[in-house]
Amino acid sequence: MTLTIHPVLLAGGSGTRLWPLSRKSYPKQFSPLLGEESLFQASAKRLSGADYAAPVVLTNDAFRFIVTEQLADVGIEPAGILIEPEGRNTAPAVLAAALSLQQKDADALMLVAPSDHVIPDVAAFNAAVAAATEAAQAGDLVTFGITPTRPETGYGYLELETAPESGGAPRPVKLTRFVEKPDAERALQMLAAGNYLWNAGIFLFSVKTIIAAFEAHAPSLMDPVRASVENAQKDLGFTRLAAEAWSQAEDISIDYAVMEKAQNLSVVPYASGWSDLGGWDAVWLESGPDSDGVATNGAATAIDCKDTFLRSESDEQKIVGLGLTNVVAVAMPDAVLVADKSRAQDVKTVVSALKAQGAKQAETFPRDHRPWGWFESLVVGERFQVKRIVVHPGAALSLQSHHHRAEHWIVVQGTAKVTVDEEVKLISENQSVYIPLGAVHRMENPGKVPMVLIEVQTGSYLGEDDIIRYEDVYSRS
Repeated sequence: MTLTIHPVLLAGGSGTRLWPLSRKSYPKQFSPLLGEESLFQASAKRLSGADYAAPVVLTNDAFRFIVTEQLADVGIEPAGILIEPEGRNTAPAVLAAALSLQQKDADALMLVAPSDHVIPDVAAFNAAVAAATEAAQAGDLVTFGITPTRPETGYGYLELETAPESGGAPRPVKLTRFVEKPDAERALQMLAAGNYLWNAGIFLFSVKTIIAAFEAHAPSLMDPVRASVENAQKDLGFTRLAAEAWSQAEDISIDYAVMEKAQNLSVVPYASGWSDLGGWDAVWLESGPDSDGVATNGAATAIDCKDTFLRSESDEQKIVGLGLTNVVAVAMPDAVLVADKSRAQDVKTVVSALKAQGAKQAETFPRDHRPWGWFESLVVGERFQVKRIVVHPGAALSLQSHHHRAEHWIVVQGTAKVTVDEEVKLISENQSVYIPLGAVHRMENPGKVPMVLIEVQTGSYLGEDDIIRYEDVYSRS
């Protein structure tokens, strides 16, 4: 690999097929679905090292601090984090990244990748990327196709002119066309034909080549996205794309906008293991089921089960399956999914049903992540709520007050620096402080370890929108 490649990580999605673990407020890319690292962290590490520049990340406002925190945890400093004002699919996102990189180097190669895929063999993937660089430098739009291992109906396909060679070093081959997700019969036919690959949605091209492709095949996107990039505002360490111009961009994928129309296409086949974890059946498969087809995760026990996946997200919440066949069961403190494994692709209908009921579990994660740390509700009553709050070292909540509630803070780990009106004091473990209704207050962690406290709220209204912010180091309104 002779050129430095600029990774572009797409991290703004809010997939619903892995509910209840993946929700709008905290989607699957930020969760440790397999192992200790999140999918986003694993993706960033995979696209790092001597051959790669620092990554550019596209995400939304709600996830910006999750992105920076998770990158910092794995020792990666991003080249830039672009904040999309609203989701407009992958075509505007890729074009915005290209226009941003164009300001530095129009000849640069950019590797566009979703941040929620599993690719266990990093060396093999990097070899595939290396094999694609010459074609990308020569002006091809290179995609990466996964050698299918089953007649999958949940993926789109790539049709090649001829079946790829088995074994040997990867190399680009001519891409004939993109194929929509097939039905079961068509998927079997394509698997037997041998010249079809799964579409991984990963691309390598030069900045000038992809911009030229947008100009040729999706010219209506150029003006709004360019205006959004040129009028972007710096905010702390983020770049906020201009909202008004961005809203004029069509909501369309890069496949539909460019790839299905372009002629300068090639594909590098990849056969060393990949999954987009697009459903709980895929997580079951990647979890390594035993000889009975059973896989468990967390505090889960399977007895006399077959082809079943059991997962618990809390050590305090045991899930036990007895005599189950072809079942997925995922338990979280506030919601449990039990489904026939063959219906894994239909889990999004569960989310729609819950939204129709007005259930907060449809979109809201039980642990609320904030730039300073996170909190979760332990008990909620008619006029009270008990929370656990964790504040990162050196972090601070906003200076704020409430109209409708008073608060009592008890520190259980670390030390809190507490401001209540004009008084500032340190509160250590096993000490507490009372925040009267209407008092202007702030909580900070001056220490080197996470600070944990229990907050007891009392009042007539306990919603998170009962906050008046006077100062905030994270620039939240």
